This record gives sequence, structure tokens and C-alpha cells, in this order.
Amino acid sequence: MDGIGLKVGQVVKSKAGRDKGKLFIVLNVEDPYAYIADGSLRKVEKPKKKKIKHLIKYNVVDENIRTKILNGKKPTNTELCKSLLNINLNDVCEE
Repeated sequence: MDGIGLKVGQVVKSKAGRDKGKLFIVLNVEDPYAYIADGSLRKVEKPKKKKIKHLIKYNVVDENIRTKILNGKKPTNTELCKSLLNINLNDVCEE
């Protein structure tokens, strides 16, 4: 479920498309694509399939969401929203 330096549960920013500039959390990785969701624009039930090259990776991984996904459970849309709201981009670095 991890690939190309991208981890499940990692925070990414879209750098292309209609969702450009928005933050998402990686739900799954299938090279060369990542399935991303933010809980509001893109729900967990229907994540966005996006090319990895169109994502900016941040060095932030939500361990609660990562553990939940790796154990075969789906995080809720509320959990994704809360996780993304708690991230201060001034404190994180791009990878």
C-alpha cells in the first residue's frame, strides 16, 4: 500500500486539476496513481484517483488513519476533515 515514497495516511497537496492547491490524505497507492480524499470535496466512499506526479508530498502522516486503513478499516469523512484542519502548513515541509 506504500509506493514511490508515498505512504497511506500521508498528507499531500494537489498541484494540478480542479482541486489544485487543496490538501488530501492518501488512502491507497497503486503506482502510478494514488487514491486521495479530504472528507468534504472527495469522500472516503469515492476517493480521487490521481497521478502521483500531480501531488506535492508533505512529511506528515496521520498515524491513526494509517493504522485504521492498514487494519482493513475505512476512516470516516469526519476523521479526514479533522486531521486536515489540524495541519499547519507553516510547520511542515514538502518532501
